[in-house]
Amino acid sequence: MTTVLSQLPQEIQDAVARTRQRVSDLHAELPRNQLVVWTAGNVSERVPGADLFVIKPSGVSYDELAPEAMVVCTLDGEKIVDGTPDSLTPSSDTAAHAYVYRNMTEVGGVVHTHSTYATAWAARGEEIPCVLTMMGDEFGGPIPVGPFAIIGDDSIGRGIVETLQNSRSRAVLMQNHGPFTIGKDAKDAVKAAVMCEEVARTVHIAKQLGEPIAIPSETVDALFDRYQNVYGQRGGSASDADAASDR
Repeated sequence: MTTVLSQLPQEIQDAVARTRQRVSDLHAELPRNQLVVWTAGNVSERVPGADLFVIKPSGVSYDELAPEAMVVCTLDGEKIVDGTPDSLTPSSDTAAHAYVYRNMTEVGGVVHTHSTYATAWAARGEEIPCVLTMMGDEFGGPIPVGPFAIIGDDSIGRGIVETLQNSRSRAVLMQNHGPFTIGKDAKDAVKAAVMCEEVARTVHIAKQLGEPIAIPSETVDALFDRYQNVYGQRGGSASDADAASDR
């Protein structure tokens, strides 16, 4: 049965509108950070209080994106009809995003890019080793490689979940495809995508100069714990914030 947006409770319609605005705004971060070209890549976010998510439309250029162009879908990946004659088709990666939301309930945002350096690691089927304190902070270890999968069904989503469900990483390099990142919301997942490309580039350059030095696992654990639980404005003392990081 077709679900029409206007038939949903008003509070859900309001939540959808706010989510559409956030997702539209966050898409601007992908070209700004040189993570995509042309119409590639997508951002999605769960709608709070509903089994829905919002995702970029398929094949639409970034300078044409607007909140009303964002597509609302069920967690089965089915499009919610909003009643407008120019309603757009959701991203071709919708099934993958939907699978992640169904199977990782803690995830509130998903991002996919074809950023150059991270995708180069994916083309080699090689994880990015944890040789930077930034990686310990952000990803809690190496950025793993997910299995090769073809777009069109939920195969990519299954690979993302299988790879990340037992990992602290918020990024996965899908083999021969590119990076997908997850987060507590779409902004968190976009940040992970930006940081994934940054470390992919830095470690690639380091490997041209020699073999990077791995960080001991116990140090990675300490870095991750500190960054996740102390860093930033969390109501702690000034000395806690000063001790956390230079970021």
